[in-house]
Amino acid sequence: MSRIRADKLVNRAATGAPQLTYGAELPVGYGLTGAGNINISGVATATTLSATTLSVSGNATVSGNLTVSGTETIINTTTLEVEDKNIGISSVSPKLSDANLDGAGITIHGADGDKTLTWDNSNSRMAFSTDLYATRFYGDGSSLTGISVGLTTEASSGGSVTLDLTAAQDHKVTATGITTITVTGGTESESHTVRIVNSGSATVGFSTYFLFPSGAAPSLPTADGAISLISFTVHRVGAAGTQLLAGASVNFS
Repeated sequence: MSRIRADKLVNRAATGAPQLTYGAELPVGYGLTGAGNINISGVATATTLSATTLSVSGNATVSGNLTVSGTETIINTTTLEVEDKNIGISSVSPKLSDANLDGAGITIHGADGDKTLTWDNSNSRMAFSTDLYATRFYGDGSSLTGISVGLTTEASSGGSVTLDLTAAQDHKVTATGITTITVTGGTESESHTVRIVNSGSATVGFSTYFLFPSGAAPSLPTADGAISLISFTVHRVGAAGTQLLAGASVNFS
């Protein structure tokens, strides 16, 4: 076994560092130090790698855990994918109070202004900096303001008309001939209204989902142009059968 003892190693032409064609192994307890660079074109395997600055021009794979203890992490990638189904923010120990979490959240940077979802401690709620759109909202709605309730419109020249209770809470049916009104969807405790406008002579009835006081459906006017209003609350939905507690105001013509 040969040993080289030298203060400096250069290539044969004395123009740069030597190339280790078959790699190099360092005994336990020894390492590579210096103010210059260590360039590795192949694979580097290390139990512990310590450096003031680490630059990787190719791909880097970390088989174990990666801990970043600095004050800022910048990821300049086109696509960021995270396998974990839950992302923790402000994950520190001990956990921060609600007051200290004020302003914590997610920011989408944009030339026309940032868009944020953050914790608003003064109001004890999450806050969006933009309008929020959703096909449906759940809850009692007691704190909501500026709501425009959707409207569905249906026309019937005889037969069955199905109201989609998930689409809106106000419904309008233009009825001609013998028409039966039924529903689909809905959530318990929702309130809905149905405006029925006769276009020509119309006889309007209701499916068994509708439960009226005393068990009898109202007798709606049949004349052309007659308007009736049905109001109901969703009492039950699901396998047991939909039940709508309904009342009627008839003949507004």
